[in-house]
Amino acid sequence: MEAKARARYIRISPRKARIVANLIRNKDVGEALEILSFTRRAAAQPLKKLVESAIANAKQASSAVDVDSLFIKSLTVDMGPTRHMRRWRPRAMGRATRVVKGMSHINLVLGIR
Repeated sequence: MEAKARARYIRISPRKARIVANLIRNKDVGEALEILSFTRRAAAQPLKKLVESAIANAKQASSAVDVDSLFIKSLTVDMGPTRHMRRWRPRAMGRATRVVKGMSHINLVLGIR
C-alpha cells in the first residue's frame, strides 16, 4: 500500500527545499517528523505539513494501517513556475535586472516496511 501527498506552488526555491528533503528521504515517518521539527530551515515547515498530510491520507485509505511501519518511499522536489513571482532590481546606469523568486512542487510517497 502507498499513500501519496503533493504540495504545489510552495514559495521556496527547489535547491533549498532539496537540502531538507535529503535529510528525511528513506526514513521512518516518526523519525522524519522529529528531524523536521528540529531543523532550522525554511523548507522544514512545509515538508512537515506534507508528511503529516501523507500520514492522514494513509489512515483515510485504510484504517488498519500501522503508522509506525510507514516510511518515506520517495520524495521529489521539482521546480514550479517562475512566471508569477518576478521582481526587478535597479542597477547602475538606469538598467534593471530580473529577480526570479523560486517555487517548488513537492511529491511524497509513503510505503509500508
